[in-house]
Amino acid sequence: MTAETLAGEKTQSFEADVARLLHLMVHSVYSDKDVFLRELVSNAADACEKLRFEAIASPELLSEGGEPLITLTLDEGARTLTVADNGIGMSEAEMVEALGTIARSGTRAFMERMTDSAKGGESRLIGQFGVGFYSAFMVADRVDVVSRRAGGETAARWSSDGLGTYTVGTADPAEAPVRGTRVTLHLKEDAGTYLDPHALERTVRAQSGHVPVPIELKAAPDAEAKRIADGAALWTRPKSEIATEEYADAYRTLAGQFDDPALTLHYRAEGLHEYTVLAFVPGSKPFDLFDPDRAGRMKLYVRRVFITDETDILPRWLRFVRGLVDSADLPLNVSREMIQESRVLAAIRKGVTNRVLSEMAKLAENQPETYASVWENFGAVLKEGLYEDEDRRAALLGLARFRTTTAGAALRSLKDYVADMKEGQAAIYYAVGADAERLRASPQLEGFAARGLEVLLLTDQVDGFWTSQIPEFDGKPLRSVTQGLADLGAVPLADGAEAPSAETEPAVETFIAYLRETLGAEVSDVRASDRLTDSAVCLVAPDRGVDRELERLLASAGRLGGTASKPVLEVNPRHDLVARLAKLDAGDAALREDAARLLLDEARVSDGEAPSDPRAFAGRLGRVLARALG
Repeated sequence: MTAETLAGEKTQSFEADVARLLHLMVHSVYSDKDVFLRELVSNAADACEKLRFEAIASPELLSEGGEPLITLTLDEGARTLTVADNGIGMSEAEMVEALGTIARSGTRAFMERMTDSAKGGESRLIGQFGVGFYSAFMVADRVDVVSRRAGGETAARWSSDGLGTYTVGTADPAEAPVRGTRVTLHLKEDAGTYLDPHALERTVRAQSGHVPVPIELKAAPDAEAKRIADGAALWTRPKSEIATEEYADAYRTLAGQFDDPALTLHYRAEGLHEYTVLAFVPGSKPFDLFDPDRAGRMKLYVRRVFITDETDILPRWLRFVRGLVDSADLPLNVSREMIQESRVLAAIRKGVTNRVLSEMAKLAENQPETYASVWENFGAVLKEGLYEDEDRRAALLGLARFRTTTAGAALRSLKDYVADMKEGQAAIYYAVGADAERLRASPQLEGFAARGLEVLLLTDQVDGFWTSQIPEFDGKPLRSVTQGLADLGAVPLADGAEAPSAETEPAVETFIAYLRETLGAEVSDVRASDRLTDSAVCLVAPDRGVDRELERLLASAGRLGGTASKPVLEVNPRHDLVARLAKLDAGDAALREDAARLLLDEARVSDGEAPSDPRAFAGRLGRVLARALG
């Protein structure tokens, strides 16, 4: 339906259910209102790129209007934001075609025409679907567009409130640009922040600061223009032309950090997919490193236009890496928030992840001190990948560094550990706990220390999980010192002394049998230990049970799905206390039972736990002390 207005403009209905589609646009397709600015700037950049291409065959198109430029103008009194370009522009018919039909894009039609005419040449065109422009109605209750086609005599005007109709007609030549398009947004009451020049500049720099066209900002219609983007992107320049200071500035801008990067990664991938990567490993921990969402902070650009920073370009266990990927292959379609489903992006993810790991491996080999700092900051996050990413476990195990019982404050790799294994040692031993010093003092490590066996001290929460998923490294099994039999008999004592006899005194055997019977409701077994040298007792997990620390973590998170498994109580048969208790008169049943249960509570306390029944523990301790003093 068409009607003539008093001014000679025609009022037309959109060719699609605009009310419904614009509601989808505002409430579903885009999650961030700032996206409208990205879309309008992208459209303006497209128009300039179209002009650049058509001017190859028709240079006269550039005779008026100056060099390609995008200008943003604020008018606080009129509550308007104008986005203008001096690109190819539109005729009235092109306006109806491009702006009057949802999901019909002048850009897409232009690309098809360009292909058909076989003109060739590079093109950095954006927005292949025609809905991006309509995101302007998220912040504006009316949008006016005035445009003049390059080389054309007349100008056209388009206007709509986005509710189902628009007007289109010939514009007053005096209000039209020499060439190009001017989009004026009459901002809604709740969109006043877009009238703040400083806020607008920050948004443009973040989202569109690297489009291939310079951008200028005017704080008022009569104000002097300020250039806020120069049309050049750091990552498009050769590495040889970029100074370290420039990389550092880019890192601070991208990452929001104030330190210097520990590692800078800048390269261009070519082949099946073309993309450029500029990424940084921070020199210190970002404040959101352990955010529960574990979201990455890599930005995605397509042809130097910011798309999103919410796409998982890198896996979550590399979320500390900051930077961007700029792709020439990804489409900009109606569902940009769903772009992560693209096969192209999947290939980019794989390539970038593998490259980051290989560069970190080079850093570890060539600059071990710098890498040690990286591991101190981000090792706990990288180890999440050991649990989550089976395909990259080998690479991550090579990057992993650990504190151990024999290396002091130095960090050790698994390769170093295996190279220094003792004669007769068959496994890589580790201990999981909340604190390295408490682990060093734990009774379970006594037998290992006596033999000079190195034990990895794992103090991050994720350690209990990844160790349960990785059975071996370099052919050597990983074994918890608190799980199953220690089996240390094949390794000689460190000082060359003879190992104590493996045989247990008959009285001690009888006492162990008594402990097994008395404590059977609380432990799965009681047995003589070869891992204890100084302590009387300790608790370990059953041979096929879950590591003790992992079980505690699962229990605290309500993830056990049932009751915890019963531990094994190991008894040092050579300990003086055990030998003396074994000689107690069997007729003193009360004392023997108190002693048995106190031994179990002692093992719990040395393992970082509380007695199972504190009141009963206090009563037994009091009775035993009274007996000793009496």
